[in-house]
Amino acid sequence: QMLQHLPLLMPQPPTITQQSPKNYIVDPRENIVIRCEAKGKPQPRFSWTRNGTHFDVEKDPKVTMRPGSGTLLIDISGEKAEAYEGVYQCMATNEHGTALSNNMVIRQSRSPLWSKERNEPVLVQEGAPLVLQCRPPAGLPPPVIFWMDNSKLRQDERVSQALNGDLYFSNLKVQDTRSDYICYARFPHTQTIQQKQPITVKVLSSNPVGERRPSFVVPTGASSSKMVLRGDVLEMECIAEGLPTPSITWRKEGGDLDSSRTSFKNFHKTLRIVSVTEADAGVYRCTASNHLGSVHHVITVTVRAAPYWVKAPKNLVLSPKETGVITCQATGDPKPDITWLINGILIANPSRKVEGDSLTFTDVQTGSSAVYQCNASNEYGYLLANSFINVLAEPPRILTAPDKVYQVITNTAAFLDCASFGSPVPKITWFKDGQNSALAGDRYEMHENGTLEIRAVLKLNSGRYTCMAMNALGNRENHVYLEVKEPTRILMQPEYKVVQRNRDVVFECKAKHDPTLVTVMTWLKDNEELPEDERKGFSLRLTINDVTEGDEGTYTCIVNTTLDQDSASARLTVVGTDTGLSDAEQPDPPKDLELTDQRERSVQLTWIPGDDHNSPIRKFIIQYEDALHHPGIWKNLTEVPGTKTTAYLKLSPYVSYTFRVLAVNEVGFSKPSTPSRQYITKPAAPDENPSEVQGAGNEHNNLIISWKPLTGFQSNGPGLQYNVSWRQKDVEKDWTSVTVANVSKFVVSGTPTFVPYELMVRALNDFGSAPEPRVVIGYSGEDLPTAAPDGVQVLVQSSTLAEVRWEPIPLRTVRGRLNGYNVYYWKERSLHGHHTKHHKEQRVLTFSGNRTHGKLPGLEPFSRYALNVRVVNGKGEGPASSRQQFETPEGVPGLPVFLEVIKPTLDSLTLEWGPPSERNGILTGYTLKYQTLNGTELGQLKEISLDSNQTTVTLLNLKYSTRYRFSLSANTAKGEGPAATREAVTIVDEGVNRPLACSWTHRTLSMTLSSLFFCFEATCLLNTFLSIFDARVCLVPVTLSAVLVVIVACALNFETFSNIIDAIIDNYCFRETLLGKEDWKKELVNGSQSYLIKGLKAGMSYRVRVVAKDQSDVTVHTMASRQVDIATQGWFIGLMCAIALLILVLLIVCFIRRNKGGKYPVKEKEDAHADPEIQPMKDDDGTFGEYSDTEDHKPLKGSRTPSNGTVKKDDSDDSLVDYGEGGDVQFNEDGSFIGQYSGRKERDTAEGNESSEAPSPVNAMNSFV
Repeated sequence: QMLQHLPLLMPQPPTITQQSPKNYIVDPRENIVIRCEAKGKPQPRFSWTRNGTHFDVEKDPKVTMRPGSGTLLIDISGEKAEAYEGVYQCMATNEHGTALSNNMVIRQSRSPLWSKERNEPVLVQEGAPLVLQCRPPAGLPPPVIFWMDNSKLRQDERVSQALNGDLYFSNLKVQDTRSDYICYARFPHTQTIQQKQPITVKVLSSNPVGERRPSFVVPTGASSSKMVLRGDVLEMECIAEGLPTPSITWRKEGGDLDSSRTSFKNFHKTLRIVSVTEADAGVYRCTASNHLGSVHHVITVTVRAAPYWVKAPKNLVLSPKETGVITCQATGDPKPDITWLINGILIANPSRKVEGDSLTFTDVQTGSSAVYQCNASNEYGYLLANSFINVLAEPPRILTAPDKVYQVITNTAAFLDCASFGSPVPKITWFKDGQNSALAGDRYEMHENGTLEIRAVLKLNSGRYTCMAMNALGNRENHVYLEVKEPTRILMQPEYKVVQRNRDVVFECKAKHDPTLVTVMTWLKDNEELPEDERKGFSLRLTINDVTEGDEGTYTCIVNTTLDQDSASARLTVVGTDTGLSDAEQPDPPKDLELTDQRERSVQLTWIPGDDHNSPIRKFIIQYEDALHHPGIWKNLTEVPGTKTTAYLKLSPYVSYTFRVLAVNEVGFSKPSTPSRQYITKPAAPDENPSEVQGAGNEHNNLIISWKPLTGFQSNGPGLQYNVSWRQKDVEKDWTSVTVANVSKFVVSGTPTFVPYELMVRALNDFGSAPEPRVVIGYSGEDLPTAAPDGVQVLVQSSTLAEVRWEPIPLRTVRGRLNGYNVYYWKERSLHGHHTKHHKEQRVLTFSGNRTHGKLPGLEPFSRYALNVRVVNGKGEGPASSRQQFETPEGVPGLPVFLEVIKPTLDSLTLEWGPPSERNGILTGYTLKYQTLNGTELGQLKEISLDSNQTTVTLLNLKYSTRYRFSLSANTAKGEGPAATREAVTIVDEGVNRPLACSWTHRTLSMTLSSLFFCFEATCLLNTFLSIFDARVCLVPVTLSAVLVVIVACALNFETFSNIIDAIIDNYCFRETLLGKEDWKKELVNGSQSYLIKGLKAGMSYRVRVVAKDQSDVTVHTMASRQVDIATQGWFIGLMCAIALLILVLLIVCFIRRNKGGKYPVKEKEDAHADPEIQPMKDDDGTFGEYSDTEDHKPLKGSRTPSNGTVKKDDSDDSLVDYGEGGDVQFNEDGSFIGQYSGRKERDTAEGNESSEAPSPVNAMNSFV
C-alpha cells in the first residue's frame, strides 16, 4: 500500500507498463509496430534483442524507435515482412536496474492459395450420408470456413459444418442436388477470401437408401480423448448419420454442466465450454438417437495448465539494513519451474537467498536497488514478472490534505484518513484536541493504511484530530477536523386521506435537522417524481386542488441533507360524488376505547362508533404511537370493516403502545378518537435479522459488509447489536466473527482480490439472538484487469460499418466483475493519399457482459481506422489490446460543394461546381443531367458524363429564353452520389430595356377560302425574370391586308398587352404585310443551332429570321434604347386592334340576327354534296365535337402541328375545332394557306334537341363572306 503513494519525484527502478502480445501476428501490408513502454526515475533507456542476440536498431534504416519510448516501428515498404520475423525482447534500464518485457514472437499473417484440384461430380443415392471435404490451406491465423451455393448455405440438424470445415449430410434428399457447393476460407488479418473449386452433387432416386439407426461419423469409434488448457475454450463435437435425422444430446458423467460457461452450437452437435478450469476435466457422453435406436460416444477430457499466478511478485521498498521477501507463487499442470534473475542476469549474490518461489533480502544497503525477474515456465507456456527492490531512506511524508473537515451524523461511523509514505514505513498514531495520550479503546480502530475509524460517533467526538507519522528518520503530523451533526427526522408525517373528487387535499410534512445543514424537501407519488401539474403546489406541505381519480396513490415526503435523509408516506383515496348524499358529512370520531385480553404480543381493542352523518361508515383505521422509540408519531396498524367495533391487534415486544381509531365514510375521515391508555409489551430476543446484507470492497484488499439496521421497533429489547461473520467461500471452513453496535457496515481488511465470501449478520440484544441468518455471497474489492483481449479481428461489412471480434480474456485476469469490453477506435487518415488534417476524437463503444464481438457504425468510407479493445470491470479498464488497423471500402461520394450557372447566353449556359468535400473514394467522374422546364412540364432528360478533374462545362445549342433544370452528381467505383440541382434560363438580350421576351409555338391552324384564323401560345418572361405567365394569341386576317389580333385567356395590363402585340408583329411574317417589305441579309450557318451576329449599330432595331422548312422572325435589340415612331409602338397597334375587335363583334351580332332561324346557303350545299372523304366525326368515335363551355376550362398544353398539316384530337386538347370548324391545312413555301374549308355536319336529331347552340364567330364570318 505504501508503494501506491510513492511520490513521482522519488528514485525508482524501471517498470514495464505496456508491451505487445507474446504471440504477435502482423499484417504483411502494414508497417510492424512492436510496443514497449516503461516508467522510472530517471527515465529509462531502451534496448532490444532479437532471437536471443542484441538487435542494433540504428544499423537498420527500416527500423526506428519512438523518442522517449522503446516502441519499434519497422517500415516494410519495399521489404518482405518475413525478414523481420523472430523473437523480440525489450529491456528498459536506468541507474537503478533493468526491467525485461516478455518474449514477443513476431510472425507474418499468411493466406495461401488453395491447391489446384479437379473435383469429380459426386453421385449418391437418396437417403445415404455424404461428407464434402473442405481441406483449406493452412493460414496464420487459421481461416474461418463457410460453405455457399448460390447464397449462404442453409444448415440444420441434417446438414451442418464440422469444426474442421467439412460439410456433413446425415442423409441426402433430392433437393440437395447442386452443381455449386463451394467451400470458402476467410483469412481475418488480410481480409481475403479463398475459394475451393465447386463440387457437383447429384442425388439419385433410382435406389434410395432406407431408414436406419444412427451411427457416428465424427468422432469415430466408441471413445476418444481430448486435452485442453486451463482458461482456453473447449469444443467437442459429435456428428451422426442416420434416417430419420438423429438428434444429439450431451451429459457429463458424475457431474453437471456449468450453464454459465457452457453452450451448445451447430444444432446441438457441438458442446462449447469457455474459461476451462480443472473442474471441467472428466468424461463426457454424447448420444445420437432416432426412433430406430441410439448410439453413444465417450470423450475423456484432460485439463492441463500453462503457468498462472497464485501470488504475483510485488515491488518492495526497504530502508537500509532492513530485510524483505519477494514471493513468486505460480502453479500449473505440470508444476512450473521457477527461475530468478536480477536485471536480466541469473542471481549470484550472498545478500539474496533463493528458496523456491521466495527471494529473501538481508541487510540491504543504499544503492542496491534493482529489478528482479521471476520466470515460471512449463511445457505449455511461461510467466515473466518484474518486481523491483527500491532501497530508500526517507523521513515520513503525509499525503492526506491538511485541515480536512469530515462531517458525519450521530451514531454512524467516521473514517479519518492519514495516507503517508516513508522508508522505513512510518508508524501512525492519532491524538485528539492536543491531548498527549494516543486514542485507544473499543470505540476506535486503526486500519493498516493509517485510517482511524470511530464507531457510533457522538457529539462529544467532534473536534480536531492529529495524525502523527513516525520512523527512524523523523516524524510528521497532520490535522483534520470532525463535525458530528444531528440526524434529520420527520416530526409530522403526512396522514392518510380519503377525499371526494373535485375537492382539495393537503398533506403536511414537518422535520427537524441539524441547523448547520441545508435541507431539501421532495415529494414523490408512488415512488416517482410528481408530474408537472398546475393543480399541485408543494414546499413544506403538498396541496392538490380539484383532485381526480388520477391523483390517487401513495405520496412520500423526503427530507434530504448532504449527509442523510428521512421519509414518510401517506395514501390518498379519491371517492366519487353522490347526489343522494348532499346532506352527508364526515363521521364523528369513535369513542370509549378499551383494551382487553392483554397478552405479551397481542391485545384486543374495542370502541363505540360516532355519528355517521347520513353516510355509512366504510371502515375503521387503527393507529398507534410508540412512545419509547418514536414519540409523537402515529402510524397505521390495521384496518377493519365499518360493521365491526372490535380488533384483535398483534404487537411487538419492547414497545410502549397507545392506540386511536379513525372512521371513514364516503365523505371523508373523522377526527382521531381520544387515545387509549398506554400498553407496554415486555422485551424479547429479536425476531428478525438485518435485511439487505451485502459484501463488496472499495479497495483491492478489503471487503465491506453492509446491512440495513433494525429499527427500534424491530429490536424487541435494549442493547441491540449485530454479530457479523464471514469466511472465504470454498477455502475457509471456520467463520470469523465480530460483534458491533450502532453501525450498518464493517470493513474486513487484507483480503485477496475479488474472491467470494460467505457472509452472515445476526441481530442480538440483552434478551438473546435472532434466528440463524441466511448466508449471503459477497466479493472482496476489485483491481484493474491485468490482461488485454487477444485475437482482435476486424471484419469490414460496408463502407460505414465494421464488426470487431476478440477472444475473451481468462476470468482470472479480470480481477473483478466483468462489466464488458470497451472498443476504442479512431480515424487515422483518408485513403486519398493525404493525412487527415483534423484528427477526429477517439470514440469508444461499450459492449456489456462477456461479449466477444460488436459493430462499429458511422465510419467514414475509404479511410484507415485503428482500434484497440480493453476489458472493463467495476474498478476500471485493463490494458489495451494490440492496435488493429482496418480500411473501409469506397462509398458513394457526397454532394458537390456548390453548383453555379455562369455566363448565360442566347443558346448556351456554363456550369461551375466544386468537388464534394466527402469524396468517400476515388472520384471516377461526374454525371450531369438536364432538361427543359415549362411550368410543371419537364422536357426530355439528357445525360452527360464528365471527367473527374473537370469543374466547369459549357452546354451549347440550347433553346433561347428557356428554363433548364440541372442536376450534377459525383461518381466513384461504388456508384453515384446525391445530386446538386440548379435551375437557369437562357436569354435573348441581357439589356434592361427589353420589357418582354416570348417563346412562341404554333397552337392550332384553321382556314377556309374566305377566312384565316390561327392561334399561338406564348410563355412570356418579364425582363426581371420574376414573373412567368402564359398567353394564347390568335391572329385573324379580316381582309388580305388587315390582321385582327385576339388575346384569349390572358389577363394582362395594357402595357403588357401592347408588348405582346409588338412581339407578334416583330416575330411573324405578317409584319411584311403591315409594315412593308425590306431587303434581307443572308448568312449560311451550316445546320448550327446558334450564330453570333457582329457589326450591329447601337440604337437600331433589327429583324432576324431563320429559314428552314418554315420561316420565323425574331427582333434582337442592342443595349441602347429602341428609337421607333408611334406607328410601330405596341400600345398604338393594340389600340387599333381593340377597335377592330369591337367592329368584328358588332358584325357578328348583326349577321346572327339576320340569319336567325334559317340555314346558310353554303350549309345546304354542303349537306347535299358532302365530300365522302371528309366525313363528320362524333365525340363517341374519337372525332372533334362541338364547342362547349366545359372545354374552355381544360388546361393549356403545348402541341405541334404534324408535318402533313392534319390536326388530330390526341395532338391537342384545345384547338380551333373546339371553337369552330376545322379541316386539313397545307402551307406553301411562302407561308400562305392552301386548302378548302369543309363544313361541319349538324348533330343528329337527338343531340340537336338537347340544346340550341348560338352561331360561332367563325360561322358568322363565313356567312358574311
